[in-house]
Amino acid sequence: LAQSAQSAPKMPAARILTPHPGEAARLLGAAAGQIQENREKSVRELAEKYRCAVILKGASTLVAAHGRETVLIGGGNPGMATAGSGDVLAGIAGAFLARKIPPFEAALAAAFIHAAAGDLAAARTGMESLIASDIIGALPEIFSGIERNEDEKGQ
Repeated sequence: LAQSAQSAPKMPAARILTPHPGEAARLLGAAAGQIQENREKSVRELAEKYRCAVILKGASTLVAAHGRETVLIGGGNPGMATAGSGDVLAGIAGAFLARKIPPFEAALAAAFIHAAAGDLAAARTGMESLIASDIIGALPEIFSGIERNEDEKGQ
């Protein structure tokens, strides 16, 4: 997908892109520094160009979609800049799409859960030694906390 910044490829309607700044730069035909200088503008441009939800990874992760407000995801940490962490995020997002959750909402939930799991994993192992499997290992506790919160609200 990142090979051609000239034209948007035909893609299914329910999709989420999860680029880091370097990938976003290739998709927009820009330099990574330009992406970092204006992350919000960049994520909006990606959402408009590819007509999908976009999670722009990195410090200050942003979620955008065509016609929706851009959302800053609190949480996450520098230790998450490790091989495979983005694959974990994409897997969470894909799982939500498979459950027929609309792309923007799926992207928001995936980014939030990924950040929370990354923070929990970092608290357990330290940021310096954090690897993707640590984030995966934290997911059950994050999902259990969400379920408990929903149960409490429903009572």
